[in-house]
Order: sequence, then C-alpha cells, then structure tokens
Amino acid sequence: MLRFWPVLFFLIPLVEVYVLIQVGSQIGAGWTIFLVVLTAVIGVNLLRHQGLSTLMRATQLMQQGQIPAMEMFEGIFLAVGGALLITPGFFTDTLGFICLLPQTRRGIIRYLLLNSTIQSTYSVHKENTYPPESKTIEGEFRRED
Repeated sequence: MLRFWPVLFFLIPLVEVYVLIQVGSQIGAGWTIFLVVLTAVIGVNLLRHQGLSTLMRATQLMQQGQIPAMEMFEGIFLAVGGALLITPGFFTDTLGFICLLPQTRRGIIRYLLLNSTIQSTYSVHKENTYPPESKTIEGEFRRED
C-alpha cells in the first residue's frame, strides 16, 4: 500500500487540474471558483456538525465504560475529509464528502474493520471496583499522643 503513495501524490493533482479545466470551460472560471469555495464552506459546516456529534457519542460511550472504537475511526475519517475539503478541487471535494457523510463513512470503516488482519480484545474495568484479592479494610483512626 505504501508504494502507491508517490503515485497518488502525482496523479491526484493531475486529475484535479483536468477536472477544473473541464468544468471551467463549461461554466466559466468565475462559477468554477464560486463552486470550489461553496463546497469548502459546506464541507467545513458539515465537518463541524459531524465532529461534534462524534465527540458527544464518544464521550457518552466512555462514561458508560465502553471503548469508543468506531468513534475513534470516525474521527480519523473526519480529519481526512476536512483536509480534502479545504484542498481546492472537485475530485478531492468528492472524496472529502464521502469521508464526512455518516452512512458512507461508517460503511467504509466497517468494511475496513471486517477485512483487517488485526484482531484485538479489550477489557474495561469500571471505576471504583477492586480486584477480588484486595485486602482493603475500612475503618476510622484517631491519633493519641
């Protein structure tokens, strides 16, 4: 997978320039710039809304003593989607919106988790519980001199 990164860094800007030229020749340069700015504004608002929603779900799960694994992956996707949306161009905007829309984001994450080779087991200990072998003795004391 890592060997494809240099190709992507070369190929994506070429695709962006090609799409921008094609759209600009059809609707004009002014409307093309307007659409690029508009998608960035919509994307930033969507990113803010989805980010707060994901943060609230993660906080709620942690308060229940559960690990917010899906929400952590969603946070990564939201960061990538936000970076793609502030990059000018229609191709990266499309990829950014795919990362920001909840249905597509969760579907991609589920696919990646089901097809990953890493299997993990988590154990969560609730707050204020003691192991059974604990020798805690409760009581009061008073110092007499």
